Amino acid sequence: MLEFIQLLKQRYQAVLTQQGNEAVKTSYQQRIDQLILAEAFIRKGQMIDALQQPLLHMAVVGPTQAGKSSLANVLLNSNAAGVSPLAGYTIHPQGFCTGVSVADCTDLQRYFGRFQQLPQMQLSKDRHDCYSLTQNTTDSGLLPHGVLWDTPDFDSIDSATYREGVIRAIALSDMVILVISKEKYADQSVWEIMTALEELHQPTIICLNKLVEGSESIIIQSLQEKWRQARSDEFPEVVSLYYQKPGGLPVWPESRQQLLNQLAKKVNLTKHARFEQEFLKKHWQNWLEPVFAEHQALNDWHELVDIMINQAMESYQRDYLNHPHHYETFQLAMTELLNLMEIPGLARILATTRKVLTWPIKQFMKLGRKRRHIADSSYEVALLNQIAEHMLIQLTDKLLDKADQSQQSQWWRQLNSVLRSRRQDVLQDFSQAAKHYHLSFQQDVESAAHRLYYKLQEQPLVLNGLRATRATADAAVIALTLQMGGIGLHDIVVAPAMLTLTTLMAESAVGSYMHKVEAELKQNQFNTVKQALLIESMRNKLLQLPEQLSMTNHFNISPEQLRKAEHQLTEKRHGLRLL
Repeated sequence: MLEFIQLLKQRYQAVLTQQGNEAVKTSYQQRIDQLILAEAFIRKGQMIDALQQPLLHMAVVGPTQAGKSSLANVLLNSNAAGVSPLAGYTIHPQGFCTGVSVADCTDLQRYFGRFQQLPQMQLSKDRHDCYSLTQNTTDSGLLPHGVLWDTPDFDSIDSATYREGVIRAIALSDMVILVISKEKYADQSVWEIMTALEELHQPTIICLNKLVEGSESIIIQSLQEKWRQARSDEFPEVVSLYYQKPGGLPVWPESRQQLLNQLAKKVNLTKHARFEQEFLKKHWQNWLEPVFAEHQALNDWHELVDIMINQAMESYQRDYLNHPHHYETFQLAMTELLNLMEIPGLARILATTRKVLTWPIKQFMKLGRKRRHIADSSYEVALLNQIAEHMLIQLTDKLLDKADQSQQSQWWRQLNSVLRSRRQDVLQDFSQAAKHYHLSFQQDVESAAHRLYYKLQEQPLVLNGLRATRATADAAVIALTLQMGGIGLHDIVVAPAMLTLTTLMAESAVGSYMHKVEAELKQNQFNTVKQALLIESMRNKLLQLPEQLSMTNHFNISPEQLRKAEHQLTEKRHGLRLL
């Protein structure tokens, strides 16, 4: 699942750079933030599974200039967290180990992924893909043992550039310390982030900072109302913080000295797997909305290709298989039958004479027991190439219609561009496949001729009569070819011997069997052309075209990838099905 979430996030980020619609860009950015949170939350689960005793992580979060770093110093009983009166001073997640050592946190690099761990003094404003981990050397009476994270703000103008670090630090945390000031508590950004964090089920406290005596009751009442509007869980404890004038730091109330230790007892990592699944399921449909739209377009493309394939087969059947003048395949079978019907004694003389007369085309036909037809001169091959070209022309027109009518107009336009760029390659491959089919199908032609010959052997009177006709016809053909100076391929196909043979067989006792063989040959030819040419050569190549769409404009996540991810979505990490 982690790999799929990362893939989906990367595709969103790529598509976002090409998106011009501001409303869509805002929606996509929100989904990217959610996917970053999901990725981090999954990594947190992996870390929990890998460690026997995971460390406690606490995050100080809040809007800009709320006093997060100052509060972190109070909680740490040190000045380890850098502070500044300037907004946006902290732009990296900064972890402080209290009661534990930095050496205990070796698993964090795996969690943060591409983020690099650097010493606090080496953090640079020019780099946002890093974090620091520092040993807190002073004793803190306020914090349980673990790692306290001072996080950047999430609401300043520049926060978009380092927002991923904020999300990763928050998702890592087992408990959240929300710091807001009397100026910021009502900001929309605060409640947007708190709404998002509800799904992580982190025990939370609210630190109301920069207060003036007597103002907290009204603010807390307003906070409760906003919490009920944003979240469905119980309103957390609120700690009112007043500034200590000499040091400029907030003062932690004496009555709340054990509050964070008590809050840590509410952390229950055994439920993380369930929370993780619930989070993914809640957002799944929304995240995949553009992927589903592409899959629908893909299904429409498959249907369109299949319609064109069926139309192409109708044209092939009408203009070739059922055409009284163009269908040549059965004529070739009858020509092969002529060779099988040589009269004993005359066979050698007739065969020798035919070899002399037809020597110019020997190289092509390879006369003998195995006959090879010339695909280049076949009407069938020429017709199939015409059908393929017409099919691609029709598809191009259909794609333009889809681009004008569909919400996925960009997808259809770019697919049309891909089809145009690949058109000649597709046609060339089809042409080669058509020739290969035509030559290989001659085995079926010869098989049909042999079936007819074996049937004739069951009727000796008919066979001898046809042989007599064959000898007379051969003599006529020989005389004709001597005057014409040779015989061509098409002359052999339509030679009087073959025409006479067909007529006599049709009128004989084997006439019905001959029609049956012809019908079976046509059906076999129909099925072979559909499978070998229209499906394997044409359809399969056309269905692969969407894979060539630009990754920067489309998600290009296959249905198979999505099916695998959705299967994982219904399973716990340990293989147990969710009830």
